[in-house]
Amino acid sequence: MTPYTALLDRVRAGALGPDPAALRIAVAFTTRQAVRHDGRGTGYRNEVLSLRLAGAVGSCAVEPGALPEHALDDCVGADVAGLLDHPLEPVRVAALDAYLMHTAPHTPANGAESVPLPSGTSLEKSRARARAVVELLDLPAGATVLVVGVVNSLLEELGSCGLGHVPCDLKGGTTEWGEPVVRDALAAADGCDALLVSGMTLGNGTFEPLREHAVRHGKQLVMFAQTGSAVLPHFLGHGVSAVCAEPYPFFWLDGGPGVVHRYRATGGRR
Repeated sequence: MTPYTALLDRVRAGALGPDPAALRIAVAFTTRQAVRHDGRGTGYRNEVLSLRLAGAVGSCAVEPGALPEHALDDCVGADVAGLLDHPLEPVRVAALDAYLMHTAPHTPANGAESVPLPSGTSLEKSRARARAVVELLDLPAGATVLVVGVVNSLLEELGSCGLGHVPCDLKGGTTEWGEPVVRDALAAADGCDALLVSGMTLGNGTFEPLREHAVRHGKQLVMFAQTGSAVLPHFLGHGVSAVCAEPYPFFWLDGGPGVVHRYRATGGRR
């Protein structure tokens, strides 16, 4: 049984809070974004499914255009227990994230260190978030980091810290600076000293092999998570060494101040 399966079993049994069958999703929505930061030559698109449970919002990123229209209708008014068994993985992840955000929000009592993000342009906020993420790595200069889920600001920040990187994304392509983006994360992981991984891997089924690799080789695995921001801290000490959690609303939605929540294996959830 994987830690993810064990976590699901505990939630279904009501071991981490109220019976999920008694809790219903009030609002389901998607957020679509296209961005090209000022001064950057390339852009990208995001799409995120979010579910509102009481005062909490759980989220899971999806490939743009991949989420069926009926997914929102399936979620609205549905109980969380039923959505944890929904045929679509992003719905299951978003439902789990919403439940855990509801029962154990990102607070110091739950192990979170809140890091403010300043107001500013989309690029300024992206770089501020990148600093908060990269600070969770404990590596000597010259080490190489596998970055799964290419974010140019993260690659830029790694370079400023004297760290090398191998960019990886299922879509392939090139980075802002023309570097090739590899598609096979596990094949690339063997040659890297640490892993910096997007929470989106929860929603596309690629998280568990990376977690197992980190455990097997004793490597740091730092997660930056808009997807599953309340889920991933539960894996601290089980292959995940640190998490930078960023629940909805995400930094790219407005120019005002924001916040991310950092967890480390020595002080996170269990």
